[in-house]
Amino acid sequence: MKKSPIVSFRYIFYDFVRVTGWPLLLWYRPKRIYISKETKKKFKGGLILMSNHISMKDPVYLLSSILQRRHHFVTAKELFSSKFKKWWFRNVFLCIEIDRENFSLLTFKDIIKHLEMGDMVTIFPEGHVNVEQEGLNAFKGGLAMMALKTKAPIIPVYIKKKEHWYSRLVIYIGDPIDVNDYVEGKTFNINDVKNISLILQNKEKELEMLCNKSKKVDN
Repeated sequence: MKKSPIVSFRYIFYDFVRVTGWPLLLWYRPKRIYISKETKKKFKGGLILMSNHISMKDPVYLLSSILQRRHHFVTAKELFSSKFKKWWFRNVFLCIEIDRENFSLLTFKDIIKHLEMGDMVTIFPEGHVNVEQEGLNAFKGGLAMMALKTKAPIIPVYIKKKEHWYSRLVIYIGDPIDVNDYVEGKTFNINDVKNISLILQNKEKELEMLCNKSKKVDN
C-alpha cells in the first residue's frame, strides 16, 4: 500500500486551510482517547476512517482532532449543487461525491483509487446524520466492499456528543480492523459483506459503550 505524499501541489488549498485553521484547536480543545497505544502508529498508508454521524459539524470535528492525515470525505451529492460548491468541496475539503440513493461504480472506483494511492478516506457509514442520536443506524454495505477490495484497514472513531456549546471535543479511536480476517475463502461474497457490515457496526458500538461508560464516571 502506497503512502500519501507529505507535500503535493494538488493539496495546496487543503493544506492552507489546515495550517490557518488553528483557532479551531483553541475553540474545540480536541481530546483523543486511544483504545491502545498501537493505534497511534497505524495512521499510515491507505486506510479508511469510519465515524458515527451526530451533526453536520462532524467533518470539522474530525479535521480538528486528527491532523496527522488529510481527510478525503465521502460526501452526499446534495452539497455539490453549484459550480462553486463543487470546486470548494473537491479542492479545499477533498470531498468525494456520492449519490446515497443510487451508488455509482465511478464513485466506488474513485474511492478505491484514493486508497490505493495511500490516502485516508473518511466515511460516515450510517449514510446520514443520526438525528435521534440514540444508538447507531444500520451501516451501508459499501464500506465493507471498499475495504475488502483494497485490503485497506479500517480505523473506527466515535465522536462524543457535546453536552454544551463550550464543552471540550472528545473522540474515541479504536484499534484498526482488517476485514479480510472475517472472510473464510479467497474471495468474498454478498454474505461476507453483510456479515462484515454488522461487525463494523458492533465495533463502533463498543466505542459508544465506552463513551457512555466514561460519562457515568464523570458524572
